[in-house]
Amino acid sequence: MIRLMAILLVTGVLAMGAGVALAADMKPIHTQKTKDVVVTLMSESGQWKKGKNEFVLEFTSANDKKPVDAGKVNLNTSMTMSGMAPMIAGATLTPDKTPGRYLGTIEFPDAGTRQVTVTWDGPAGKGSTKFSVSVP
Repeated sequence: MIRLMAILLVTGVLAMGAGVALAADMKPIHTQKTKDVVVTLMSESGQWKKGKNEFVLEFTSANDKKPVDAGKVNLNTSMTMSGMAPMIAGATLTPDKTPGRYLGTIEFPDAGTRQVTVTWDGPAGKGSTKFSVSVP
């Protein structure tokens, strides 16, 4: 019984360490400063790709780089193509345990440059920002 508990404890500690390493290994896709907030879009590879993508969206103070709680956050993308309606994709976002950090997923059917719109409304205030991200 003690051996089983020890194995479970070691497994739990290793799993927690892997989660911390994952967060530390994130590479920025794009960083955008808007007013007093810096919005950073990150992934393991440092880019989005065709298909399903997992990413982190992080909000920090422009002054002291500390995390800020953005409250309700949305991320949407659009891609214009001549002769067609814009292709729109919305991300699913979930607040992380760390304030100001959101875990997200989004899927792209093909490559191209996406116009990204991020909006937030919470303790950090209400705001939005737009930027472009290439999907190879």
